[in-house]
Amino acid sequence: MAEKILIVDDDIDSLKLIGLMLQRQGYEVLAANAGKPALAKAEAEHPHLIILDVMMPDMSGLEVCKRLRNNAQTAEIPIIMFTAKTLIDDKVKGFEAGADDYLTKPTHPAELASRVKAVLARNTGGVEHDVARPASARGEVIGILGAKGGVGTSTVALNIGAALQQAGENAVVADFRLGAGTLGMSMGLTRSQGMARLFSRPMSDINPTSVSNEVVTHESGLRLMLSSIRASESEIEQKPDQARAIVNALREVGKPVVVDMGAGITPITTALISQMNEVIVLVEPNPITVAMAKDLIKYLESHISRDHINIAVVNRTQTALQTPWHEIESQLGHEVLAIISAATELFYQSVENQTAAVLLQPNSVVGGQLTKLADEIKARIRPTR
Repeated sequence: MAEKILIVDDDIDSLKLIGLMLQRQGYEVLAANAGKPALAKAEAEHPHLIILDVMMPDMSGLEVCKRLRNNAQTAEIPIIMFTAKTLIDDKVKGFEAGADDYLTKPTHPAELASRVKAVLARNTGGVEHDVARPASARGEVIGILGAKGGVGTSTVALNIGAALQQAGENAVVADFRLGAGTLGMSMGLTRSQGMARLFSRPMSDINPTSVSNEVVTHESGLRLMLSSIRASESEIEQKPDQARAIVNALREVGKPVVVDMGAGITPITTALISQMNEVIVLVEPNPITVAMAKDLIKYLESHISRDHINIAVVNRTQTALQTPWHEIESQLGHEVLAIISAATELFYQSVENQTAAVLLQPNSVVGGQLTKLADEIKARIRPTR
């Protein structure tokens, strides 16, 4: 039976064009040209997906989205916002209202079809894949890499790990930044020299048992492999082969492993890249960071498939002066997987409480954004689940 998609747009030409494209893809198409009839059709027809315009005369798409999420009969229907509004703040508002994805007009039909397929797959267990791959006994590895220093790699890695752990995953967060590791302090953990001890061992002593012995557990249940802030740690020789051996051993300990790779490219970063199932590049929405990210991604693409490189835009401060997210996508040639809003107070409070933001305030805007990013990553590393 064909999957049913409800298109909501006050532009009749858009309704026809999108509807025709989706029908050619084999979907059953429903249409509504305003917010109120869209709400009625969603409740009566129970579509598998809703493609929702934002700017409509009777009711904004944001309000429609909120009402759908507040109605038990429609709350679980996935929603793609499809609009001409392009600023990062607009995208954030869409996700805050409950959207699963956000796409700007105009877009190529192939991209819209791809987004539709991906969102439907996430909500139907990945049924678009013809062949289901068996689950590996070894954990997947996710690298968090900053386009420059200070974009929040440690914060994002910690919260992704915590969100995955809360979702039932056996996650481990690993910090490879000897002498600059802040995760232990953030979580109130005093035993933070595990990574330094491993790099001080000969290669023959790096194995799943020795690595597991250096993993510490937070009271929330999240497990971490830590570096400390002790300056003397930075003097420890770090060999690329050791880094690869540590990651390979961690695969036997955690499922998945989230690696805080710091910022930029070093010999250790280069060694780690080839071990990653996915790399999330963190970018601030300003011209300099975007330019740095472009060069960084070019380097990454020479080492791993571009399909395994993802972008997350991190807002460190509240400002209206920022590069629009669609322009970031255009310049970097990659889809923006997530946008993390500025939340200085929340992150400060999480450090004060020695926990992760997604654990302290899971229902906050940023808590939801980080949890959604963790869900997106999980869907990418295990597409058939």
